[in-house]
Amino acid sequence: MTILDRMLFVSFVRAFLICLISTLSLYVVVDLFTNLDDFANNSNGFAAILENIVRYYGYRSIQYIDRLAEAIVLLAAMFTVAWMQRNNELLPLLSAGVSTKRVLRPILFGSCLLLAISVLNAELVIPRIANVLTLDRDDPEGSRDLLASGVFDANGCHLEGIIGNRKDLSIKGFYVTLPDTQTSGMVHLSATSARYLPPGPEARTGGWLLMGTTPEELEPANRPTMLELIDSGRYFLRVNDADFEALTRNPKWYLFASTAHLYELLQNTDGRRQNQLAVTFHMRLTRPIIGFLLVVMGLAIILRDQTRHVFISAGLCLVMCAVFYGVVFACKFMGNADYLPPALAAWLPVLIFGPLAFALYDAIHT
Repeated sequence: MTILDRMLFVSFVRAFLICLISTLSLYVVVDLFTNLDDFANNSNGFAAILENIVRYYGYRSIQYIDRLAEAIVLLAAMFTVAWMQRNNELLPLLSAGVSTKRVLRPILFGSCLLLAISVLNAELVIPRIANVLTLDRDDPEGSRDLLASGVFDANGCHLEGIIGNRKDLSIKGFYVTLPDTQTSGMVHLSATSARYLPPGPEARTGGWLLMGTTPEELEPANRPTMLELIDSGRYFLRVNDADFEALTRNPKWYLFASTAHLYELLQNTDGRRQNQLAVTFHMRLTRPIIGFLLVVMGLAIILRDQTRHVFISAGLCLVMCAVFYGVVFACKFMGNADYLPPALAAWLPVLIFGPLAFALYDAIHT
């Protein structure tokens, strides 16, 4: 990299940090003053409230960066080029025989680098803090009861609950549908409460301890191998992946999962939310491409007519960004609603804007 390349790269990174800190600060201030009463609930004193605020927005900042990474990279690239035009730094370079596309090389390199960091953030950081991101402002410890739902386990059982408690991993109103047995069809069990025992060295771990179960006892011929009778009305049910988190997680939990985990879920025979999972998986693959196309089109709009006023170019760039994301979200909606195949819904924005982006970039005057 030449001195000029390093200067542009540093300017681009500086613009990115300024845009990130500015927008993130605005988000925190607006959201904090809107929901200040929620932070004050269930807190003991000012120190506890302040700790809750710092912890909440500390984790939410990571999610904010993940959601707006592409837009902030575009703003940084746009401001870097616009600042060069305003200070008449581009004209001497063109006069010296340096093409506009050569000048943009460090900015494009910086865009690719930051987009790659955003991908690592989504794949490595977000899945690790997914449980914290689902907590409410007034429930920092996760002590509030959760609504449980139904889930299929790989062993053929269907588990369903009503109310879950995160502290002791218990669920009230627990219902189990067991697969067909030798002498009858499916067997249904209902328990007043069930507690999940995580996998460990002990014998009865990696499953659910059912208490107050009806029927109290099952004939051995009607009892599948994954169900163990402990005492009258008490059973232990071994499961593979239907743990406490699976029954109580947020309906949009898959948005926090890594791409590798999404691929594993798509191999599952459970067809629920299959379209949403498939669309999310394919959009994870196209996200870096979409972000790069957005940056290329934004720079092409700003530099295509270098005599145009900087603010007019910036306004056109923002309009293009709105149209771009409108098409992306429309394709995602049609994929989730099964109007389009999941792969096509994710790759259609690339097919639409890819040729347009490179045509606009090729039309930049040098």
